[in-house]
Amino acid sequence: MKHITIDRTDLTLSPIGLGTAGAGLNWDGAEADRLFDAYLDMGGNLIDTAHVYSDWVGPETARSERVIGDWLGRSGKRSRVVLATKGGHPDLTAPSPDLHKSRMTGADMAADLDASLRQLRTDCIDLYFYHRDDPAQPVESLIEVMEGFVKAGKIRCYGCSNWSAERMEAADRYCLEQGYRGFAANQALLNLGLKHMSPLQDDTMRAFDPAMTAYHRDHPGNLAMPYMGICGGFFHRWLEKGEEAVRSSPYYSEGNLRAARQVRALTEKYGATVSQVVLGFFGVQAFACVPLFGPRNIGQLREAMETAAIPFRPEDYQFDT
Repeated sequence: MKHITIDRTDLTLSPIGLGTAGAGLNWDGAEADRLFDAYLDMGGNLIDTAHVYSDWVGPETARSERVIGDWLGRSGKRSRVVLATKGGHPDLTAPSPDLHKSRMTGADMAADLDASLRQLRTDCIDLYFYHRDDPAQPVESLIEVMEGFVKAGKIRCYGCSNWSAERMEAADRYCLEQGYRGFAANQALLNLGLKHMSPLQDDTMRAFDPAMTAYHRDHPGNLAMPYMGICGGFFHRWLEKGEEAVRSSPYYSEGNLRAARQVRALTEKYGATVSQVVLGFFGVQAFACVPLFGPRNIGQLREAMETAAIPFRPEDYQFDT
């Protein structure tokens, strides 16, 4: 597997990151150990979580971090992992969570980070993200909070998730003025079906619009780390069950039906699976991408990790020409 080194850092990442929103729900204990070990054995090294995963299923909070920390404690493999987590997400434990009620003060972030360190059983996070943005706070103060964590030795590098290109550019300008490294990675929605997808229901999430795409072409030091990479299974269901099975999907549109037909053609052209075609999209972008993939089992994980061996080409994904 061809790994990707983030410019001006010592972080070298496998081309597919392990997403763990399902940790503790889809797999836990010995089953989780087997999956994490298999991921490392397949050449992976980026494990991504968040302090809020999966608080939407009570009563346990920070479940995903606990599962990862249990494995790290049992396995002793911390040195083989680039560990990423996120803080500052709105509270999801309330009966009716308010996603617009920000939790991104310095105190909020410090509390989340310290709790993450305990859950993950580590003394330092390799890549720590703002999970949301709070436009009411100036980027200068938000960057200084992260720089404080770096100076304290609690994190190595920091990034952002669900920020706009405009806010990332403002943060970059401030970091340049201050001589800071700045954001090393950005997590936002990008996938094969995004162009023809319905608007996101959660307006605190950000997707790769033209401005963000241009930003990443011009700023290779901020690595694109897309989430929701397999389009909620839209293309899988269309190929398996037909159009009626996907009518309620936010990806259902004439554009994505054209894309689905091309996905089918690519599975035949390369002898690839649907997941591999959908994940292959990230390897042909004009900027480096490390998509996050959350498997339900080792079989799905192996299928995803084998994507890197398939020689997809940019023209394979030109569905609208």
